[in-house]
Amino acid sequence: MARGITELDVHGAADALVAKGERPTVERVRAHLGTGSPNTVTRLLETWWLSLGSRLHPEKPSVKDAPAVVGKLAGQWWALALEHARDVVLAEFSEVRQELTLKQEELLVRAQALAGEMSAVHAKSEAALVAERLACARATELQRLVDQLQLQAAELAGQRTSAIQRLEQVEASRQVLYDRLQETEESARSERETLAEHVRSVENRALGDLDRARQEAKTLQTKLASAVKRNASIETEMRQSLEKARSATAAAIQMADKQRGRCEALEDQLAKLQNLPADLEAALRRSQVTPDLRKTSTQKRAKKSSSKATK
Repeated sequence: MARGITELDVHGAADALVAKGERPTVERVRAHLGTGSPNTVTRLLETWWLSLGSRLHPEKPSVKDAPAVVGKLAGQWWALALEHARDVVLAEFSEVRQELTLKQEELLVRAQALAGEMSAVHAKSEAALVAERLACARATELQRLVDQLQLQAAELAGQRTSAIQRLEQVEASRQVLYDRLQETEESARSERETLAEHVRSVENRALGDLDRARQEAKTLQTKLASAVKRNASIETEMRQSLEKARSATAAAIQMADKQRGRCEALEDQLAKLQNLPADLEAALRRSQVTPDLRKTSTQKRAKKSSSKATK
């Protein structure tokens, strides 16, 4: 409470405002006095309003021993003063009524704006619900795709295992053919050496008998040529078999590489789909923000209604 503010000061300020044709309010009285607590000015202004009626309708003063003309003039001046004061009060009441009308219109505009906001919030809530349902449907579809991809990955893994097994079998067959080729070459080499040694021994023995030696030499040469030809044929067949085995091995390796690439692509897709539950959970959290806002707005309206009912 501001010091120095008395009831007489507030009443005097109110009378001065009325004299200027203004309605005495708390703000105007404080501005006129230049000080004063709003609570104190409000309380003292209420006493001024309570005493205003008795001041506007005072008991007629007795003017004993006054001339009749003076009494008549005094009554006329008093009636004029009362009429002027009444006009001032009615003007102030009209001003207050206009202010209340403007405030009422502002409240109506704000109420319409709030109604529009509530409609927008309701629309957003409906959109969020639709988005949530759509997200659930998409999650179900994506889960189905994930299950399908997992099955395909399992099938490809089985195919990859089968291809690796076939590759191992082909490699084993190639190794067997290579070993057989080595054995055949070794046998042919040994046979050639044996034949060559036999030719040399025959040539040594044929020194005494050239004709017989020559005949035997021809026979041996014929046998040697036949053996060499037979060994060359066998060696050619073995080399062809080895080439076929190498081609089959290369094809199996290429197929295994393709299967490995497909498996790696599926593993990448599965890795990308692992982040799907987190994305869906974030979308669900965003869709839950709007219902929380609607709940908060409903609680605010309930508080406003309860405060108005209390007033």
